[in-house]
Amino acid sequence: MSWNASGNGNSQDPWGKPGQKKPEQEQQGTGQQPDQAPQSKSSQQPPDLEDVFNNLLKKIGGGNGGNRNGSNSQPPVSFGKFLPIIFGLGAIVWAASGFYTIQEAERGVVTRFGKLHSIQMPGLNWKPTFIDQVIPTNVEQVSELKTSGSMLTQDENMVQVEMTVQYRIEDPAKYHFSVTKPDDSLKQATDSALRYVIGHMTMDDILTTGRAVVREKTWHTLREIIKNYDMGLLVTDVNFQYARPPEEVKAAFDDAIKAQEDEQRLIREAEAYARGQEPIARGQAQRIIEQANAYKEQVVLNARGEVERFSRLLPEYRQAPEVTRERLYIQTMEKVMKNTPKLMMDSANANNLAVLPLDKLMAKPSVSETVAPPAPIQPQIAPVQTAPAAQPAPQPRQTERQGRFK
Repeated sequence: MSWNASGNGNSQDPWGKPGQKKPEQEQQGTGQQPDQAPQSKSSQQPPDLEDVFNNLLKKIGGGNGGNRNGSNSQPPVSFGKFLPIIFGLGAIVWAASGFYTIQEAERGVVTRFGKLHSIQMPGLNWKPTFIDQVIPTNVEQVSELKTSGSMLTQDENMVQVEMTVQYRIEDPAKYHFSVTKPDDSLKQATDSALRYVIGHMTMDDILTTGRAVVREKTWHTLREIIKNYDMGLLVTDVNFQYARPPEEVKAAFDDAIKAQEDEQRLIREAEAYARGQEPIARGQAQRIIEQANAYKEQVVLNARGEVERFSRLLPEYRQAPEVTRERLYIQTMEKVMKNTPKLMMDSANANNLAVLPLDKLMAKPSVSETVAPPAPIQPQIAPVQTAPAAQPAPQPRQTERQGRFK
């Protein structure tokens, strides 16, 4: 150890140059007292900075600490010729560090010593390092902000509402330098606009039919508010998430909302039924009109046929009126009697007709009729007044007529 160097016979000074002795030994060698100052010439001059610097380089580079005037001493190193190279390399590194790229959806906000300088467009750009700073800002990304809370309505009721706002950065310079924390400012503006709109509407409208109105009014009011702040933000959409009444009256309001929904559902069902029945009614009306037109054509054609038939009978009637009249009478009676269930008998000696109700005779007896025997049915004889003939009819014609009615 250096602390016991005197005891071991080491006479080298640990704080001096290599080979230098301690001051006490030098004083003993020269015969001077310890309290006397050395009179050497080297102690009176200041140290040479070049020698100090060269010795430092030698120690760093692993060189030996020999004497300056020794045979192994190296010449002093000069750094003047390396300074241009060092400055050139530094300039190249500084210039290369200034290149940067702005993406397609971004804009670069350039600040020079903290002050807004310019807006850089997408692509490769360059800035002086340590002088300009670039803040990349995405102007196409749509961000979302939510706000909710209990708010007071116009009819002094509390309602829990939530709204979502979608926005993007429109002006990067205004976004960074016009307002401090623009996102927080937008949230406060949204909350203020929503409270203003809710405060001017009733609770029934908010919970039932006024949701679209709340959305539109909030959007318009929010745009007016942020327009005055000039925050560089553009509100793209506003979504009204929900509106809930307080828990104490939630059941009643749920019933009211359900009734409103049922009303709308029934109205839509009625409209759908009306749309389905209207074509059917129109088809039925058109069918009735077509049937009426067909019946009209049928009646007209039948009338024309009767006219044509009578027109053809007229010459025959003029030639033989009695025969024609008798034939028409017989044909008419056949048509009439064909659809009646009664039987009429004509007597040969009297001008009376016997009418038998065949419908009652052929009908099955009911339960009440089986208990009591039915009364005998008396033929109804209706007197028929016939006009007296001027001349008696021939006997063969009477026989033919009787046989026809029998």
